[in-house]
Amino acid sequence: MAYSKVNNGDKAVTYLDRNYSQLKQQLIDFAKIYYPDTANDFSEGSPGMMFLEMASYVGDVLSFYTDTQVQETMLEYAQERENLFALAYNMGYRPNITNASAVNLEVTQTIPAGTDGPDFRYALTLKEGSVFTPSNNSGVEFLTQNDIDFNFSSSLDPTEISIFSINTVTNQPIKYLLKKNVKAISAKKKTKTFNIGSPERFLKLELNDDNIINIESITDSNGNDYHEVPYLAQETIFEQVKNTEANDPNLAQYNGQTPYLLRLKKVPRRFTTRFKANNNLELQFGAGISDSADEEIIPNPDNVGLGVNDGRSMLDFAYDPSNFMYTKAYGEVPRNTTLTVTYLQGGGIVSNSPSNSITRIGTLLTQANTPGISISDQISSITVNNPSPANGGGPGDTNNDIRLNAAANFNSQQRTVTKDDYIFRSLVMPSKFGKVSKGYIIQDDQISVDTSRRISNPNVLNLHILGYDINKNLTTLNIAAKENLATYLEQYRMLTDAINIKDAYIINLGLDFEITTFRNYNNDEVITNCIKKLQEYFNIDRWEVNQPIIISEVSNTISQVDGVQTLESIKFNNKFGEVLGYSKYKYDLDQATVNGVIYPSMDPTIFEIKSINNDIKGRVKAY
Repeated sequence: MAYSKVNNGDKAVTYLDRNYSQLKQQLIDFAKIYYPDTANDFSEGSPGMMFLEMASYVGDVLSFYTDTQVQETMLEYAQERENLFALAYNMGYRPNITNASAVNLEVTQTIPAGTDGPDFRYALTLKEGSVFTPSNNSGVEFLTQNDIDFNFSSSLDPTEISIFSINTVTNQPIKYLLKKNVKAISAKKKTKTFNIGSPERFLKLELNDDNIINIESITDSNGNDYHEVPYLAQETIFEQVKNTEANDPNLAQYNGQTPYLLRLKKVPRRFTTRFKANNNLELQFGAGISDSADEEIIPNPDNVGLGVNDGRSMLDFAYDPSNFMYTKAYGEVPRNTTLTVTYLQGGGIVSNSPSNSITRIGTLLTQANTPGISISDQISSITVNNPSPANGGGPGDTNNDIRLNAAANFNSQQRTVTKDDYIFRSLVMPSKFGKVSKGYIIQDDQISVDTSRRISNPNVLNLHILGYDINKNLTTLNIAAKENLATYLEQYRMLTDAINIKDAYIINLGLDFEITTFRNYNNDEVITNCIKKLQEYFNIDRWEVNQPIIISEVSNTISQVDGVQTLESIKFNNKFGEVLGYSKYKYDLDQATVNGVIYPSMDPTIFEIKSINNDIKGRVKAY
């Protein structure tokens, strides 16, 4: 029903008629009611009808633009790509302009034999950003994402060693083959320079290129680095440093499992990036145009009243909120310098490559590990191949992709609030900082004042974690990995949350079972199939901390194997003792079993059949 307002003799006006035909008819009705003597010719060719139609036309156009403007403010209905981009960024999502293909490369080097195995003096390091290309001359390049150090081997970055050639007379190795795996993406490294004169607050620069993947680095002519941040108010970033004696003598012993350390670094020079609807990338810098220290303009609570180096008291300065615009709080703006921007460009469907196609050497960034060793002599022995295809390359986000991804990103908001948030963030920490494989979080508690009971500590969380060793058995993480995790979670945790990172407990188990089989079945084959099903069931990837064992499920797993007539018995036993290669924790399984369920300890505990090939045993009961 149309909304009309009739008040104090006002004429009735309908506000819901919005298209041309509705507006025209409303104007005709309006004229007939209020101007019957003046307007009485409503034929299509009359002058009066001409004016009514012109007014209807204007009303229809205005209504259309009003509807469109409202529509373009809503993510679900916006059609203009520029508006979709703006809405996505407001929700914290950065649209993808292109998707680069990724691949796992096998890179090899041959080195001479030494007196006792390979002579690692000749082993090279290929720095991150080395280039390999497909053999079909497609123009696609693949850049390595990590260093390849043939002289280094760990559980996370193993070096596979094999004999390459043998002296046929002495039967002794002449050369050894070293093989490493490294991740690479399809991209080309490009640079562009900008000449900057007088300072301009919140300076914006634009990279006019297609298919930009990301910014690698920005440096000025004075050697200063600018760092990318999600928003200019963020003044710290994560920095990875090699876990060496020089960087941290206390943690260097763990570099085999944790090759990198995570550090927070304060960055006075920083920038943000934003893709435009035309696929160009816009760079924005800060507003810091003052040469004075920040604390001379905006007081720091830590030293207000304490004075600064020149003896001036911070209480002598007036606090002006507008000063924020003049400090380095939003980053220093470049001035009177030349900026060199290095970025990656590429991706797309053309970057997908089949298996065994990436076999050519492009540009190698090499480094000798031993002084005096000729690099050029060793480069010729470098080979590369991709056993699996390079895939994932494709176009950027469609309009629907932007809508869905922006909404999903807004819901996550890059924060940890729930227990699941903390576990998820722990599991996705990059493995070079220490790989978390299992996580469990509980509220901390403490002994009450009267020591009679334990009470909850509401602001402290205990995060219990475990990792995998090289054989994919559960193990505790080293101190370096735990410190990295604490640093990593710092950017996501709630302000009021404190996190204690602890080990979870491992209870190793063995399993013995006895079955009868149907006639005409091979007993050994049936037992083998039963053990395979149990190995799948107890695959450690399927198990979480504090997950109980439901014995009936295990029994059904055995009973459903083809050839099994009856399950005669099933028995779990505790395997413990570090000397034997098991966990040191002894666990009373009989006491922990209630109504056919084996419950874990009150402390965060996970059950594991460590030797999946040896600790599951079965036999066929004789008739």
